[in-house]
This record gives sequence, structure tokens and C-alpha cells, in this order.
Amino acid sequence: TGNWHVVLSVALLIHTAHGCPNKCLCYTASKTADCRNRGFTEIPAHLPPEIQILQLQNNRIWRINQNSFTGTPLLKILDLSNNSLSSLAPGAFQKLRYLQVLNLTRNLIHYIENKTFSFLPHLKELDLSSNSIIRLPETLGNSTGNITLLSVKRNKLQKMERVLLESLPNLKVVLFKDNPWQCNCNVFGLKLWLESFLYRGGISDGIICSTPGIRKGKDLLKVPYELFGACPLRTAHVHLASVHHHSFEHRSSPKYAHHNEHGEYSRSNCEPKPKPRPVSLRHAIATVVITGVICGIVCLMMLAAAVYGCAYAAITAKYHREHLAPAKQHGTPEEKEPFDSSLA
Repeated sequence: TGNWHVVLSVALLIHTAHGCPNKCLCYTASKTADCRNRGFTEIPAHLPPEIQILQLQNNRIWRINQNSFTGTPLLKILDLSNNSLSSLAPGAFQKLRYLQVLNLTRNLIHYIENKTFSFLPHLKELDLSSNSIIRLPETLGNSTGNITLLSVKRNKLQKMERVLLESLPNLKVVLFKDNPWQCNCNVFGLKLWLESFLYRGGISDGIICSTPGIRKGKDLLKVPYELFGACPLRTAHVHLASVHHHSFEHRSSPKYAHHNEHGEYSRSNCEPKPKPRPVSLRHAIATVVITGVICGIVCLMMLAAAVYGCAYAAITAKYHREHLAPAKQHGTPEEKEPFDSSLA
């Protein structure tokens, strides 16, 4: 009897350690743990270590500890949508080295810390939609270069650092919709990146300006470069000319061919002047002036040639009148002899 108690105790411990939490449904075949709509406030413990899909949407989870996923290192898909997360501790997901899809939509996240998603080398899809994010860092973390989809729709973003997007070289889809984007100096670098991204075949829903009022509702890609001419220069971009050339070919729109040599700017309340005169406009004026001078010289030369031609024609005509006409009228003595002899 004592031996049976020992066996039952061991079996109970194994079930507790490797079984499924009471409120969840675990499926061995699909390696999925379904913990949806269960009222969890934290990541449930004692999840099967072999699961690859964890569904935690529609709960009240408000925090994630650094050891929350220690027992589930093989996770590939993690759905935390529609919870109460307001912040994410750096390294909260660092145990999930095989994670490919992370869904954090419909939470209360205000900002993302630098390197929040560090050490997720296989992460491909990151959805941050429908939060209250007011800023994003310059990098999402180490080893996040394999992300192909990034969604920041329906947040409170006014700007986004170009360096963040450049740290995601494999990005194929990026979604910006429904954010209060400020189309001033701070967004110029983002405009350049987006044009290059679309030229390379990327997919985006575009950036619609919210402020200033004169550009509210306008597509950032359709805001002329000349309106950013008054922005202070922070860092020069050596590839600006090629970006403009690619943009011109991509949309075949003449106004995108005009550009200045400014790079990315970061004055918090910088607003472009109403009627700036960028470098390209001054070059255009100089070109017009030089062209006008050359045309004037050519016209003067043509006028001189015309005067010379007229004078030459007048002199030739006068010569014919004074010397050749009398000769034809009276004739020479030799020409008159046959006429006189015939009369005789």
C-alpha cells in the first residue's frame, strides 16, 4: 500500500510539473495551449514545456516577469492581444529564442523600451497595433533583424526614427495607419526611408499627416521636399540623391524630382516656413538667367546677320540698277548692226 502511495504521489507531481493549468486546454498534437478568456492576470505557470503555440488573448494580464516564459522555451507563436499590459520590461521575452510571431494588439502599452525584444533571432512578425504608444526606441533589440512584418497602427505616434526602420533590413510589410503623425522636420527622415522602402517593393498603408493644419489629411509622400527646406540639418545622408531618383521613377511625378540636400532633422517644434527658397530653386533661377543671356547673345548675332544680309542685298540691287539696266536698255554697237542692215 505504501508503494502505491509513492507511485501516485510521483505521478501527481509529474502531472503538476508537465501538465496543463486548470483553466487552460492543452493539445498535444498541435503543441498548443489555449488559455483564452480565463481571467488570468499573469502568465500561467506549469505550462507544458513542449508547447509551441500559446494563446492568452482576452485576459487581464498586466505584467510579464523576466522568468515568465522560462518553462516554455520552444514557443513559436505567442498571442497576448486584448490584455492589460501597460509596459514591457526589457528582456521579458528573452527566453523565447524560437519565437516567430508576437501579437501585442489591444493592450495599454504607452512606450517601448530600447532592446525590449532582444535575443529573438527568429522573430518575423511583431504586431503592436491598438495601443497607446507615444514613442518607439531607436532599436527594438539585438538579433531582431529577421522581422518581416511590423504593425504600429492605431497608436499615438507623432514621429518614428529612421534608424529603427533601417535596423530591420528584412522588413517587407510596415503598417502606420491611424497615428497623429506630425509632418514637420521630425518626419523628413521617415519620408526618405518610406520612399526607398516602397521602391524596393515593400508594402505599407502610408502615413497620413495630422499636423500642421495645412497638411492635415495629406499623404506624407505627396508633401513636396521644398517644404522641408527650412529645417535644421542634423545629419547628412549621402544617399539622398539616389533616394530621390528612385522615388521619381517609382511614381513618375515631376514634383518628386525636386529635392534639396538636407538629411534627417529633429527639432521638436520645428515648422517649415510658408514660402522657403531651397537650394534647388536658387539653382533653377541661376539656370534661367544664364539661359536668358545666351539666348540674348544668339538673338543679337542673328540680328547682325540679318542686317548684314539686308545691306548686302541692297548694295547688290543698287549695282544692278546703275550698271546692268542701262546696258540692257541701249544695247552694244555690235548688237545694233544686224537691225540697221535689215532696214536698209
